[in-house]
Amino acid sequence: MEIIPAIDLKDGRCVRLFQGDFSQTTVYSDDPAAMAQQWAAQGATRLHVVDLDGARQGQSANLEAVRAIVRAVTIPVQLGGGLRHEHDIDTVLNLGVARVILGTAAVEDVALVVRLLERFAERVIVGVDARNGKVATAGWLETADIWATDLVRRMADLGVQRIIYTDISRDGTLTEPNFEAMAALLDPNGPALIASGGIAEIAHLQRLARLGVEGAIVGKALYDGNIDLPQALAALR
Repeated sequence: MEIIPAIDLKDGRCVRLFQGDFSQTTVYSDDPAAMAQQWAAQGATRLHVVDLDGARQGQSANLEAVRAIVRAVTIPVQLGGGLRHEHDIDTVLNLGVARVILGTAAVEDVALVVRLLERFAERVIVGVDARNGKVATAGWLETADIWATDLVRRMADLGVQRIIYTDISRDGTLTEPNFEAMAALLDPNGPALIASGGIAEIAHLQRLARLGVEGAIVGKALYDGNIDLPQALAALR
């Protein structure tokens, strides 16, 4: 299982939110590229970058920071947040981003998802962000009238090969992941699943690995020192 450090961008800085609440923001670095280099040096094989401002605004808002991150490391970078138009997705892929993550677009613009799958195949990931089982959109400020489980099935039918599942109530809380929800979404014939939200200790990562998820995105636990990345990587090996 891949451990994927998270770099959340707000106003060009590396931050973490509590349950996606923009009023509860902790700034960890004014230099996201340096943070990216730190995780790469500690053994990360991939980075998960989210443009928080872009998610709220509906279009990319931290492109300079994204460009700096991609240039600073040799490992692949996946990016989400505000990617709702084809030209924005072309822009970030041209910057060197390896994978793009569609959230709101997966709910509101299925035709876009189909076009992007035809063009980029597995470079397209769908982020399913759930609040009380329903899908949250627009930077988690709105709730769509669709269950997370239904959206996963819908995206699988389109040919999406990879899903990031986030339980918003756990995100940034250092409690524990929603193991039950992720277990319910796992399907040996369906998309690979990447877990996000609530990971607080190496034991959580080991349990996720036993479940069979492909990857785990870790944010606050790394930044606060609850999880040491080299130790976690060694434990999973």
